[in-house]
Amino acid sequence: MEHGVLTITADTLRAWLENGKPVFILDVRPKEQREEWQIPGSHYINAYQRLRAGDPSVMNEVSIPDDIPVVAVCEAGQTSRIAARQLMKKGIEVYSLEGGMKAWSLAWNEAKLKNENVTIIQVRRTGKGCLSYILGSEEEALVIDASIDPEVYLKIAKANNWQIKIVIDTHIHADHLSRSRELAEMTNSELFMPEQDKVNFAFHKISNDDTLKIGKSIFRAVSTPGHTLESTTYILDEEYLFTGDTLFTDGVGRPDLKADLDSTKARARLLYRSLQKLLTLPGGTIVLPGHTSKPIEFDGRIIQRSLSEIRASVEMLKLSEDEFIDRVLQGIPPTPPNYISIIEKNLRGDYSDINPVDLEAGANRCAIS
Repeated sequence: MEHGVLTITADTLRAWLENGKPVFILDVRPKEQREEWQIPGSHYINAYQRLRAGDPSVMNEVSIPDDIPVVAVCEAGQTSRIAARQLMKKGIEVYSLEGGMKAWSLAWNEAKLKNENVTIIQVRRTGKGCLSYILGSEEEALVIDASIDPEVYLKIAKANNWQIKIVIDTHIHADHLSRSRELAEMTNSELFMPEQDKVNFAFHKISNDDTLKIGKSIFRAVSTPGHTLESTTYILDEEYLFTGDTLFTDGVGRPDLKADLDSTKARARLLYRSLQKLLTLPGGTIVLPGHTSKPIEFDGRIIQRSLSEIRASVEMLKLSEDEFIDRVLQGIPPTPPNYISIIEKNLRGDYSDINPVDLEAGANRCAIS
């Protein structure tokens, strides 16, 4: 309890949603913050200014159930306490989310794909949209683009009787802190990264057409520069395509971060050619991207799409090279906050001097569609 208000941590709320516990989540942020990102299934009232002004009537304008707990949410956990106090006076069981949406940026859920050789678990940061993966075959596991507390991957591996042998990234990330180096050290596993000379720590280089073996499965690298120069896509058993931020289920990656106009054009051209390379793969190949732009439900449904479905629905993939470059330049989204600081931390492989939520909070802005 804080200042007479019951509080709930992001991790506890995450567990409630994962376990299907009935809960009414009430978002009281300004409208522009709500539109940028939100908790799946949450309800909204545009009450921020009135709550801050001390208006005691604003909570009368939303229908609140009295038979399930209510969690009030704001950006950092301050205004939600004001809303919670007003609801407490009505006799409602109400909590304020500690740390607000900043804290929620680390919340996650999972979904699973499985065949006779391999199990793929998609670990999803539900608000941030980051997608990482743990692949298990026999008793071995490989982790792609670790983006949350390494203990999460250890817990998943233990639950499936896997030992993490390999940790790998698709590229040097700009919107979240990579946990791959830390996870590799904790598990005494091999750390792989696409071939480049940017990072300041030791790793095993992986280049185009290099392969790794995990249990019964073969993991192959395909160089796909564009989003970044070192961006690499990975193909598992020639069936599953882990595209990082090169190709999404509904768009393509942005090529402009830390680049001037001429460099952006050159990288957009590289991206176009990389995408054309991927589109030569069989249409039934399943794309498993590194991000999604929407809040991720706690529904256990894996975010995936076949290459043929993406080819048919993503209009940018039907353009000529020059048309594609023009469309990229016209469609670049706002620059992610703190991206330079995040890149610098990822190049060092160390973020021990900061709280990740201070750099990472906010919606994903990697895609152009």
